[in-house]
Amino acid sequence: MSATPGSEAPTPVPTPQGAAGGPGAAGTPGGEPVDRARAALERMGAPAALAGPLVAALGPDAGAEVSADPWRLLSVSGVTPKQADFCARRALGEEASPDDPRRGRALAAHLLRRAAREGHTALEEQHLAGALRSAGVRSVEPAVNAALDAGDVMLFEMFDEPDDDFDEGDPGEMPDPDRWYALTRLGLAEQDLGEGLVRLAGTSEPIMDSATAAETVEATAERLGAPVDPRTAAALVTVALRGVCVLEHGAGARAAVAHTIACAAAIAADSEVGIAVAAPTAQAAAELNAALAGLGAGDSASAVPLATLLETRARGVHGRGSERPIEAGLVVVAGAMWLDVERAAALVDACADGTHLVLLADRAQAPSAAPGNVAADLASSRTVHVAGLPEDPDSGPIARTAAGVADGELEEASSPGREVVVVPADSASAAAHRAVQLITDSIPRALEIPPERVQIVTATRGGEAGADALNTACKERFNPGPGAYGGLDAGDRVLVTADGPGYTAGDVGYLHVGEDGGESAGDGRPALAVELPGGVLCPVADPAHLRPGWAVTVAAAHGSRWPAVVAVFPPETRASRPQVYTAVTAAQRHLSIVQAAGPALAEAVREKAALPRHTRLAQVLREG
Repeated sequence: MSATPGSEAPTPVPTPQGAAGGPGAAGTPGGEPVDRARAALERMGAPAALAGPLVAALGPDAGAEVSADPWRLLSVSGVTPKQADFCARRALGEEASPDDPRRGRALAAHLLRRAAREGHTALEEQHLAGALRSAGVRSVEPAVNAALDAGDVMLFEMFDEPDDDFDEGDPGEMPDPDRWYALTRLGLAEQDLGEGLVRLAGTSEPIMDSATAAETVEATAERLGAPVDPRTAAALVTVALRGVCVLEHGAGARAAVAHTIACAAAIAADSEVGIAVAAPTAQAAAELNAALAGLGAGDSASAVPLATLLETRARGVHGRGSERPIEAGLVVVAGAMWLDVERAAALVDACADGTHLVLLADRAQAPSAAPGNVAADLASSRTVHVAGLPEDPDSGPIARTAAGVADGELEEASSPGREVVVVPADSASAAAHRAVQLITDSIPRALEIPPERVQIVTATRGGEAGADALNTACKERFNPGPGAYGGLDAGDRVLVTADGPGYTAGDVGYLHVGEDGGESAGDGRPALAVELPGGVLCPVADPAHLRPGWAVTVAAAHGSRWPAVVAVFPPETRASRPQVYTAVTAAQRHLSIVQAAGPALAEAVREKAALPRHTRLAQVLREG
């Protein structure tokens, strides 16, 4: 759809959730900057409720900036180019041109933000140019240059791998570079990540020689009373020798992963380098520690959430970094498909020179919810060492179901203990009814798994069987209340949607409210905290970081596992093999699949085998 300023008046610019006193309003800025932005918005026909989000995006001078450049409205999520064009015509009159450099600048950044929401870290020049032309920009180069000059966007020039075969010794002319454009924040993070990984690979020395590492693995296996598969032993020798490793595994490798971490801890202890083990979320760390405890590995290899390891304070702000690195010579991260480029860059920055970094990754899972495809890019770059871990001898029906999905087949595995159950539904409303019935009654009654250990994972957020509707239904059943705290009440199960002190996006816990309306930071708001798995209570300064969490999307569930999962696929599901696989592998003991998508779901698993992402990391690594 063209977004030229000469088009008809569009649908009104949407009022964002959380504005004008709605849920999340406590997290939006206020005062004079918002008043000035509100006045500027009203003059151009935009909703005054956009003032808070606009100030959050542009800063205290947002009113003046949007008055001088109405296309700055595109900095607010949910505003479309057509809507920004409408406001520009109201503000600028005949001066509003399709090729106005301000419009081109805003559109270039907007298109890259949209790509980032789809998981891409950068776009090639031709791709970005085509998208700009589709948006009505006739002169692409000035538009892109305006975005570069403003600092919103960065250009990266990259060369293909050289051909080793020269004709009679003549190397010929250098090829033209590939030109990639990225949002400045993401472009720098991906560049830093690649360079940091090259640094670790180049500065590392073996922790142990291969013979000693093999002996340590054998001794640890004997101590734990659990034999280690030869493939696991070989992978651990690689860990001892190499600076950066990706260890790939499938859904049925729970024991192999636990063995790997326990033996890696022994290698680190015997070589006196120390180990740090991290998992994506508090839930994932608790599950991994339970597996390690089952082996009798003790506290030597206890996992912590990555946010705890990095001492995360806010998005992109960490207590650990190059000036204060992680105090371990061996760093192991489980569930590494969850890692996006920004978190991975922070992790690598916090690894001192010579640190051995190990990523445990199930490559059949979906890429991270945030931009990047770190573990897959690393493995495919051919610049780091990759090894495989074996499946457990008896991995169980859930793992067998997941393995079928990984092979493109959606089939219910034989499960005499009702570990996997497929529940058909003929509509979204029927799917929602069955999902709520499963978490409130069927699973607790039949399997003695309490509701608080059952997680609904749904393919969509909207719709009758989406996360929002299912959360409304669950709240009515489990914790009815007025929604006194941005739509939430004490005791609600909540999903954390942003990084903060001690928590990360994707954590699920229960909301606590300060006694007798206790206040936080002297600002008059009640003190809110989330109790995470393991009993850790994390204060949450911004209520906008929370939303109901009885039901979460597949993207939000990525990286975590629960004893029981109800995976819901409504009729409108636009599924893929990685998405279905990620939902299935979120379950430990029981999986109910509420299937309302019909034959389209099996077709998506069979035909849509991957979720491609445009990233630069592999090229950065190859260039060294």
